[in-house]
Amino acid sequence: MSSSATARTARRRTLRVATAALIAAAGLSLTACNNSDDTASKPAAGASSAGSSSGAQGTDAQPDNAKSGSDDGTSSRAGSGNGAAKGGGKSKFCRTSDLIMEAVDSSPDENVGEVTVQMTNKGAKTCSATGFAGVDLKDIDGTSAPVDRGGEQPRITDLKPGDTATFSISYEVDFSGDSLASPTNIIVTPPNETHSVSLEWPADALKLAGPYDDKIQVHPVGIAN
Repeated sequence: MSSSATARTARRRTLRVATAALIAAAGLSLTACNNSDDTASKPAAGASSAGSSSGAQGTDAQPDNAKSGSDDGTSSRAGSGNGAAKGGGKSKFCRTSDLIMEAVDSSPDENVGEVTVQMTNKGAKTCSATGFAGVDLKDIDGTSAPVDRGGEQPRITDLKPGDTATFSISYEVDFSGDSLASPTNIIVTPPNETHSVSLEWPADALKLAGPYDDKIQVHPVGIAN
């Protein structure tokens, strides 16, 4: 081989080695750039999950003093558990022992049966009688039946010492003379109370048409007129 041919071959080898070196250097440079971009776009480990968890707690967490209702027997939402009442009351609920109760006939005429229960506050402090009283009618045969509530909205009923509140029991009158319903007593549990009293069914009340069903209704407590 001539000296000129040998020189050309050597130059080609030198160019191939230089080109390969340039390509390798360019590849390393691109890889380094990509890694740098990925690192910049990703948050530090745990940052995303910590932020998400903090947001969830902020949504669901409740203040320590956020409580529903009241534990001291006061009517922060009057009539609770005995029918919703408009407005709010702050008096303690009337206890059964605070009240003098009596049942009287209050039928407006001979066609409409109604008995009214009067509740007078004999205590020394104002108390709330807001809501529906629990009522059962005891029959002469010894059985008793609960009375359904009417559809009225209870209103705030605060009783000062000596004040009287009332609620009524309405029913259909028996005109046939065949009714087997003969109530003798009214078992009354004041609103928001658990202790009951037994009142005599008024002797002069109109004859109740049986059976003891939803035609007999108790209405919410209100201030006596």
